[in-house]
Amino acid sequence: MSTMPSDTIARVNGQPLHAPGEHPDEATLRQRACAELLRQAAQRAALLAADDAALADGAQSEAATAAIELLLERELTVPEPDEAACRRHYAAHEARYRTGERARLRHILFAVTPGVDVRALRARAEATLLEVRCHDGDADDDPFAAQARTLSNCPSGADGGELGWLGSDDCAPEFTREVFGRTEVGVLPRLVHSRFGLHVVEVLEREPGTLRAFEQVHAAVALALRQQAWAHALRQYLQLLAGDAVLEGVSLQAAETPLVQ
Repeated sequence: MSTMPSDTIARVNGQPLHAPGEHPDEATLRQRACAELLRQAAQRAALLAADDAALADGAQSEAATAAIELLLERELTVPEPDEAACRRHYAAHEARYRTGERARLRHILFAVTPGVDVRALRARAEATLLEVRCHDGDADDDPFAAQARTLSNCPSGADGGELGWLGSDDCAPEFTREVFGRTEVGVLPRLVHSRFGLHVVEVLEREPGTLRAFEQVHAAVALALRQQAWAHALRQYLQLLAGDAVLEGVSLQAAETPLVQ
């Protein structure tokens, strides 16, 4: 679905981000704009040939990908987390470092398929989320199951959206991040995005599992902090690049950069 007038082409410093007649959604445009900012920065740093051609579909050459990696290695400063920072992170995110965590779930899937109107799909998913969250709890009325049977694009819809007991390894990574390592029970207050589409999710029960000792997960904690620091540094760097660029038809004011989500 177009996020701009049909005759407008989004550009970064004059470089088109899509072909005429193509209408990428906002997330796609932001992702392409970020990638193009980095590609042009690599050229200015003489890490990429000046004649490297940007592609209107958002793809990049192998040379551009390698040059951007070198650019980020040079430009991003990522501090090594000390033990005190690791222990603070561990204490604040204990649920992430448990083994055997399980949750009994049900969901309503709004699948994103080729040609689907994503904006209309999201509106329908959000309306469904609001409806099932506002249910008064009458045991004889189960709107979640009814909506799952009517609307869900998952075979589980026939069973009222029931997925049964699942562990983090049973789900797509993006689904796992939103559902596991938390304490919420009930209908989650936000849509869960995955490679399959938009999910309205209800956590019926949780089993927290066993917390691993800090010494056992120290390396994983340090890696998580390094990744956070890298993502923060990348966002700051992209903000600097965007501030010096001429952007047309695309906004990079979103709180999160799609390259690091």
